Amino acid sequence: MEDDRRSGDVKHSNEENIDRDDRFDVEMLETTHQISSDSWFQVGVVLTTGINSAYVLGYSGTIMVPLGWVPGVIGLIAAALMSLYANSLIAKLHEYGGKRCIRYRDLAGFIYGRRAYSLTWALQYINLFMINTGYIILAGSALKAVYALFRDDDILKLPYCIVTAGFVCGMFAIGIPHLSALRLWLGVSTFLSLIFITVAIVLSLRDGTKTPARDYSIPGTKMGKIFTTIGASANLVFAFNTGMLPEIQATVRQPAVKNMMKSLYFQFSVGVLPMYAVTFIGYWAFGSSTSSYLLSNVNGPVWVKAMANVAAFLHSVIALHIFASPMYEYLDTKFGIKGSPLALRNLSFRVIVRGGYIVINTFVSALLPFLGDFMSLTGAISTFPLTFILANHMYLVAKKNKLTALKKLWHWLNVCFFSIMSVAAAVAALRLIAVDSKAYSFFADI
Repeated sequence: MEDDRRSGDVKHSNEENIDRDDRFDVEMLETTHQISSDSWFQVGVVLTTGINSAYVLGYSGTIMVPLGWVPGVIGLIAAALMSLYANSLIAKLHEYGGKRCIRYRDLAGFIYGRRAYSLTWALQYINLFMINTGYIILAGSALKAVYALFRDDDILKLPYCIVTAGFVCGMFAIGIPHLSALRLWLGVSTFLSLIFITVAIVLSLRDGTKTPARDYSIPGTKMGKIFTTIGASANLVFAFNTGMLPEIQATVRQPAVKNMMKSLYFQFSVGVLPMYAVTFIGYWAFGSSTSSYLLSNVNGPVWVKAMANVAAFLHSVIALHIFASPMYEYLDTKFGIKGSPLALRNLSFRVIVRGGYIVINTFVSALLPFLGDFMSLTGAISTFPLTFILANHMYLVAKKNKLTALKKLWHWLNVCFFSIMSVAAAVAALRLIAVDSKAYSFFADI
């Protein structure tokens, strides 16, 4: 076996001495996008943008309503701590073997081999596609909400709003060449998130003080409660994780691991506070009647609600670009798209390829506009495997000679527990989609 090994396949870091069989060779392409150019704070804002996107307007209804006060609060705090831990494992493997792994699939392929490379890429693609589908649903819902504030004729249906949202997302994707080019837009997205989160909190507090009698019981039949509770557990992990940490870490300046840890600490301290506030206050104000889009519950001046919904719409456009960037990077690198973003070839490529990708996203969004169900399914089939199962097992494999027996047992327990949760949550999410599909037709106006 030793004779079959080839020296020179892998660089050796100061911490690890890695022997690898030639069947584990995976080509890691150099990217045409920018890397090592962003400060830890900018990367922290990118991560925080994902946490405090317009998705936060749904957590009162999709997490707290199925779980109730005690499980909901404990679950959100525990999910944040577990997510910080799991993401820190991935961040620490970024330079595993002396080579910077700038893509999640590169890291998995480097540790396991080609099959893991392909499987990880498939899981990540599903994860990001479904997150982007949710963002287009959110943006369309925000547009529909703005229309409903000024018109009561119900002429503008949700599918039309979703198509409009998809068009705007496509135009933004064409105009922004890569993730690092979002610099100014990250500031805009932070400002926009503060608008809709502040409005949601203030109006919820106002409504809550005027309606003292609220029902906090968990709705549904006994069997239905079991499935919705399991589905809510998937929403818990969905709320905190991107499924693209190595791609985000690739943009941070050296030292990459140290700076990424700063970004993660920022994300899971200051970054989670707005999300916690709007989730808990929204549930306090409306109880079990809280919808999956909190701005549909609140009462207040029309112009204030309109401003919040417009902010949610615009923020969703920016946030979608973050989660679509791994696909854009893959396509740009594969086809050698580099140089000036305004070059005719590059611009035409973005119009056709990125525009086509957004068109598919928009079609699925309009076809099945069930936001809460998509959150549950995304958490079950991709966030659990990518963030928890794979992270713990990769760390086991990479650090196997340096871990004590107790630490190895801890990581194996995590792998087993989250594998069971992933399967259970996937079943629950598919059941929810099946139930909603019976209640609503395709291209539903909900």
